[in-house]
Amino acid sequence: MSRKRTSNDNSTETTSAVAEPPIAESEPEGAGFAERVGQRKSGSTPDPFGIAADYLAGVRLFESKQDRQVAIKFGEGRAEDKPSQAVIDKLKEAGYRWNPADRIWAHHVGGESARSTRIEAERLYQEVRQMIRQEKGIEKGVETAPDVPF
Repeated sequence: MSRKRTSNDNSTETTSAVAEPPIAESEPEGAGFAERVGQRKSGSTPDPFGIAADYLAGVRLFESKQDRQVAIKFGEGRAEDKPSQAVIDKLKEAGYRWNPADRIWAHHVGGESARSTRIEAERLYQEVRQMIRQEKGIEKGVETAPDVPF
């Protein structure tokens, strides 16, 4: 059972002075930490974001943090952009599945294997990209965009 204190009761609590932190110049007057809790500064990071692209071969590698997946897209995803059966078999072998709604080949990224999934996605992208370049007869030295640094 709780007991309410009255003004006559002696309190065992002590009070201490707490210094307020100085207001930063970029903050409006009176907008302290408590007012900013839960507010995020909007970063303009697109989702999905492109990791690598070879526009000449028509292959792009994306990652979506929101959907927790990496994806490879061929051209604009139209029927005429469909890769050869050898490329499709390579994607299936690596665990990628066709997503007809988004017209991409996607693989889930999650848990402890997230880093290795991203590294494997880059390796697969490079392999598939070279396969398509050979199929299309694109010279090896012709580049349209810089490769990913790893």
